[in-house]
Amino acid sequence: MSVQIPRIIVVGAGFGGLETVRALRRVAADITVIDRKNHHCFQPLLYQVATAALSPAEIAWPIRHILRAQRNTTVLMEEVLGVDPARKVLITNFGETGFDYLVLATGAQHSYFGHEDWEPFAPGLKRIDDATRIRRKILVAFEKAEIATDTETQRRLLTFVIVGGGATGVELAGAIAEIARQTLAMDFRRIDPRNARIVLVEAGPRLLPAFAPEQSDYVRQVLTKVGVTVMTDTMVTKCDIGGVDLGSQRLPAATIVWAAGVMASPAAKWLGAVADRAGRAKVNPDLSVPGHPEIFVIGDAASVMDSKGKPVPGIAPAAKQMGHYVGNLIAARIAGRATGKPFRYMHLGDLATIGRRAAVVQLGRFRLRGYLGWWFWGIAHIYFLIGIRNRFIVAFSWLWSYLTFQRGARLITHAHDDTP
Repeated sequence: MSVQIPRIIVVGAGFGGLETVRALRRVAADITVIDRKNHHCFQPLLYQVATAALSPAEIAWPIRHILRAQRNTTVLMEEVLGVDPARKVLITNFGETGFDYLVLATGAQHSYFGHEDWEPFAPGLKRIDDATRIRRKILVAFEKAEIATDTETQRRLLTFVIVGGGATGVELAGAIAEIARQTLAMDFRRIDPRNARIVLVEAGPRLLPAFAPEQSDYVRQVLTKVGVTVMTDTMVTKCDIGGVDLGSQRLPAATIVWAAGVMASPAAKWLGAVADRAGRAKVNPDLSVPGHPEIFVIGDAASVMDSKGKPVPGIAPAAKQMGHYVGNLIAARIAGRATGKPFRYMHLGDLATIGRRAAVVQLGRFRLRGYLGWWFWGIAHIYFLIGIRNRFIVAFSWLWSYLTFQRGARLITHAHDDTP
C-alpha cells in the first residue's frame, strides 16, 4: 500500500517563505510555492532602486532559479483569493489546491491610515514596481523643472516630501539629497538641482524610534547637514496632486513618497482569524492559527510577541527566523517527533544608512555610526544578498558610485507621465 506524501503549500516567496522551504529541503514532501510575482526581492535595498543607485535585477532574482536544486519543490505564479480551512483547500485564480500544511508568508502592504485615496499621489515602497515608479517620479521632476518657465512651478517640481521617519524614510531622504547635491549637480543648464528641497516628515518626536536617542539625534544632524529639512511632531493631513497639508500648513510638492506605515496582507481575512489593528493574524506560540494546527502565518502577516511581550518587528531577520522555525516544525511533525518548543525571536540589531559615508548600527549595546557604521551596513547587506555574482555586482556598483558620485540606473522608463 502506497503512503501519501504530505502536501505543503507556502504562499509568498519573501524572506519568510523562502526560509520555510529551505528548512524543508530534505523532507519527503510535495512542496508548492505560490507567489503572484516570479521573483524574490531583497527589500532592504529597494530604496536604492528608487534612487537610481542599483537596477532592479541587482536586488531581485527569479524564484524558480533560487529553488532550482530543491527537487521536492514546485513554483507556481498565481494569485491567492482565499483559504477554506475546513476543507484544507487554497483558492487561487487558477482553481483550488488541497494541502496538509499551509504556510502564509504574504508580507505587508502600504497603510495610509484610512486615507487610501492618498496612494496615487504618495506611493509607498514595497515592491520592484514601487521602486521603479518612484525613481521615475524623481527623475521626471528634475526634467520638468528644466522645462518650466516660472519660478513657482520649478520650486514645486524640485520639492520632494518623504512621509515617515523610520529606516526607509531616512534612507530615501539621504539618497535623494545625494542625487540633487552631487549626482545631478552639473547635468542641467536652466536649473540648479542643488536648490532642490527635500523634506522628511515624521509624526513622532524623533527619527528612527527603534534606535537609541543619541543615534536618532546623529541621524537628524547628518540629514540637516546634507540639506534635508526634518520635521518631527508633524502630521500629514492631506496628500493630493499639488502637494501635502501639514496641519494648517500647505507644502506644494510634485513628488511625495509614503514611508509612514504598513498593514498586513489579507491572510487573516482569508482564514477568518482574529487580527490586530494592522490586520496581522494573531497566532499561537508555535505560529499556527488557533483551531488549525496545520496552518501557519509568519512574517509581516503575523502578530507575534517576543519574550518581553513586545511585538516582533516586521523586518527581514524576524521573517527568516519564523520561516526557519515553521519549516523545522513541519519537518518534525512529518517525522513523528515531538515539537513542544514555542517560537522565540532573537533580535539581531538595527541598521540604517543616511547616505554617503554615514550610517547608524545598533546591535544591543554595540553601536556604530558615521563612516565605520556605513562600512558595517554595506558589508552586512552584501553578505545577505543571494549569490556570489550579485554580491560582486552590488559591491562594484557601490564602489563606482562612491568614487565617481554617479548613479548608473538613471533611466526614465514607461511613456506615461507620473509627475504633475
